[in-house]
Amino acid sequence: MPVAAILSLQTRAQLFGHLAAMEKAGVPVERALLSLSVPARARAALDRLQKQIAGGSDMASAGLRSGLFSPLESNLLHAAQTSGCMAAVYQRLAERYTHRAQQAAAIKSRLLMPAAVLGLALFIQPLPALVGGQLSPVAYLWQCLWPLLLLAVLYQLGRWLFARDGQAATRATPLDQLQGYVPLLGTASIRRNLRDFFDSLGLLLDAGVPLLDALPKAAATLRSLALRTQFAQLGAAVQRGQSLAQALTALDFPGQPLLLGLVRTGEASGTLPASLLRYAALETQKLDSLTEQLATWLPRLLYAGVMLWMAYGLLTGAGFGPRLPAELG
Repeated sequence: MPVAAILSLQTRAQLFGHLAAMEKAGVPVERALLSLSVPARARAALDRLQKQIAGGSDMASAGLRSGLFSPLESNLLHAAQTSGCMAAVYQRLAERYTHRAQQAAAIKSRLLMPAAVLGLALFIQPLPALVGGQLSPVAYLWQCLWPLLLLAVLYQLGRWLFARDGQAATRATPLDQLQGYVPLLGTASIRRNLRDFFDSLGLLLDAGVPLLDALPKAAATLRSLALRTQFAQLGAAVQRGQSLAQALTALDFPGQPLLLGLVRTGEASGTLPASLLRYAALETQKLDSLTEQLATWLPRLLYAGVMLWMAYGLLTGAGFGPRLPAELG
């Protein structure tokens, strides 16, 4: 697994925050890397990055090859190198990871009570059957532990899916197609891809990169192969003489009406880069709001589910009310 896939959100925030501070202070990247602190498991990747930078490689390419940066981060930094705003992109990545780390910590803390109740319920619910001799000790332990094993597998699957979110897909997979149908999360993943695309496009245009050159560079930030294939049509449409707004009209994606309004206004007033960056900022706010709602309601739903399951077990299990022996029933 690439090192970038196993670095924590907080570590990524510290990494890009340090690079942003050094870039703003005018410190050469070689010296900035010397004072960079990473976990022990990422030390080898940092050493490779330092050697490649010393050999003349650019930060985006060296970071990806060393394993310290994810493909998405590398693509964003490629756009930043073209636009000459490395410090701004470093800072955006640092703020993004800091905010996501805070949200993840909030979700974990709010899940502690439901998780504790679930753990107690798993051991208490089959206890009457053990006392009554209907379950052997081994069967009791298995009945208690198999739900925990299933939850552990689901947790690892979630971590793996999160790690894949920073990888650039090279071919469509059934998992990618299924992800689009997951309520809320599928749409959020798509909108996150689109946010990165229009954020990069705005940065490139703001630096004076021509639209035809900026479109393929911004498309490289799209993790979804389906979206990348769809947005590859923009360059051909613009080359035929269409405006960006006209080219976007032929596509179908979440948030299109708002984007089209901003793009038309930006093209008419000559402020297209600012309009694209404004749209990316609005999408970031919406994604943050969705995550906050998830952090609020997921623990409540889990807690309610555990309570209903415990009540059902008490009402239907061997531990509720007196029962006649089988030979007398």
